[in-house]
Amino acid sequence: MTDSSIRHPSLEGTEIADSILDLIGETPMVRMKRISAELDLECSLVMKHEVTNPGGSSKDRPALEMILAAEASGELQPGGTIVEPTSGNTGVGLAIVAAQRGYDCVFVMTDKAGKEKVDLLRAYGAEVIVCPVAVAPEDPTSYYSVAERVTRERGAFRPNQYQNPHNATAHVKTTGPEIWRQTAGRITHFVAGAGTCGSLTGTGRFLKSMNPDIQLVAADPEGSVFSGGSGRPYLVEGVGEDFFPAAYDGDLWDQVIAISDEESFLTARHVSQTEGILIGGSGGTAVAAAIRLARDARPDDMIVVFNPDSGRGYLSTVFNEAWMANFGFVKECDQCVGAVLDTRNASIENLLYVNPQQPVSDAIEIMRETGVSQLPVCKNTPPFANAEVSGSVDELALMEVIHRDPSAMGMSVENVMGAKLPTVGVGQKVELAVAMLETAPALLVLSGGRPLSVLTRSDLLSYFTAIAESVTAHDDEEN
Repeated sequence: MTDSSIRHPSLEGTEIADSILDLIGETPMVRMKRISAELDLECSLVMKHEVTNPGGSSKDRPALEMILAAEASGELQPGGTIVEPTSGNTGVGLAIVAAQRGYDCVFVMTDKAGKEKVDLLRAYGAEVIVCPVAVAPEDPTSYYSVAERVTRERGAFRPNQYQNPHNATAHVKTTGPEIWRQTAGRITHFVAGAGTCGSLTGTGRFLKSMNPDIQLVAADPEGSVFSGGSGRPYLVEGVGEDFFPAAYDGDLWDQVIAISDEESFLTARHVSQTEGILIGGSGGTAVAAAIRLARDARPDDMIVVFNPDSGRGYLSTVFNEAWMANFGFVKECDQCVGAVLDTRNASIENLLYVNPQQPVSDAIEIMRETGVSQLPVCKNTPPFANAEVSGSVDELALMEVIHRDPSAMGMSVENVMGAKLPTVGVGQKVELAVAMLETAPALLVLSGGRPLSVLTRSDLLSYFTAIAESVTAHDDEEN
């Protein structure tokens, strides 16, 4: 039975929405008053707060628009199936629309996604297929391959948010006009994170049509292609990419500001605690970029920052002290792992590493010259800020390999490397490093989410020895 065949009591004269889909959009804007006062900003810094959409994010807008367009084109028939590879907010938006309009939903996710995200989509009645993340895209069990197979087998519609033009259209139709009306046309800058690029490009197209002088600013994670990186590695979710989606429009954008993971996460935490607005890591990226602009803005400028979702989805990461400490974003104490590194021989580089394609002989030579026993194997270097750790090599393991096969000296390191070293944050307690080194040959120290150095038992021994000698010298002086 269709909705049109059901007789409903009239809602005329009430303030009751006909369906949850009617609550998508018309999200509020709020002045970031306390942040502005804290930084002594002269301009107006305001937030477009997308959390009030039914699914809790800006992705409800393109989800509805993509489904309506597919219905109009005939790509999606009554009672059909929607298939999309997603682990985030787009899936929630599509699930909400599907529930209201009578479609089945199948979402394909990697096993990297948290259990709560799988459970959330299932709560909306969707089917979720979990695939291994550690396989090549062309592997039949990969995230992309499974989505394509299920789409074919079920004759389903795949919105494909990265290529679907209606992603950006949703923001041309709704987000842009709302911001223009809510600011009374006073907006001078629009700042948003760039992932699929739909929100920035779509909103920007409308705003530029009303006033070509409005500045469009992409807030991008360091390492993403939009700010000139390779696309990895970074930890912030929902923004940045390793390819250019269909909605990317570099000619429309006026500026791209690269923001580190550390600045993104610390900004998100500060905004949440200062303004009482719980934002996620990608919201922190956007706010951090907006603050940089605001510091040099004129009194008449109005900077609108786009907050895509809530921080509630990041309680186990951005707002978890242990997680933040392990990645080196916060310090647990003063006498921490960083203090151990400070006592090391200054002539040794902070981080020694080898690339996967280098021959084993290179790794051995580095170990001989520096006296180290373990090396991380890293891609995308130099600079090391863009490095991606893929494994490690150990002198004992290399000795065994070469003993069995002397020709291994000419092999690529990636063919003989072992697992990645366990990680510890630069601000974590020394006691933790001691406990970890009881079973691990070495630890990879992280700072700001990036590899900083390798920590060994020898480093800890030198550190404790220095402390003991200092105590002894102090006691001798007093006596």
